[in-house]
Amino acid sequence: MSLSDDIKSTLEADDDLMDLLTGGVHNDVEEINRQDTPTAFNSSTKELKPCALIKIGTESKRGPYERSVQTPVTIYFYQRSGYNIIEQAMEMTYDLLNDQRIGTGVWQLIYELSVNQQRDIPLDCPLGSHRFVAVRHR
Repeated sequence: MSLSDDIKSTLEADDDLMDLLTGGVHNDVEEINRQDTPTAFNSSTKELKPCALIKIGTESKRGPYERSVQTPVTIYFYQRSGYNIIEQAMEMTYDLLNDQRIGTGVWQLIYELSVNQQRDIPLDCPLGSHRFVAVRHR
């Protein structure tokens, strides 16, 4: 399983978080849109539902161990209007992931930063994000 799949599985296993993110948790796509992530949208109103998108960055070396690497992970949170749902989801996601070993135990996620109360221009909706660094030894 990939790092993004492991994170997605961890988030989807939390019923309280999934009660908030009714549009689901998505990975392996470039963006939230009606073609690639149709479950992120209400089928009758076509409005965006609260959802998350996991994006994995470029792996790089991390010292002091010779075979240690780090991979940035950004999780974007969206909702149609306001920030009340995604702010709760961000708090829950932080609790689920920070300083945790994910998947088969080789990844440790370390919180790095959050961006709050932003706007996604293409979707014309509120946006928030968390950035973690996934560390592992090769």
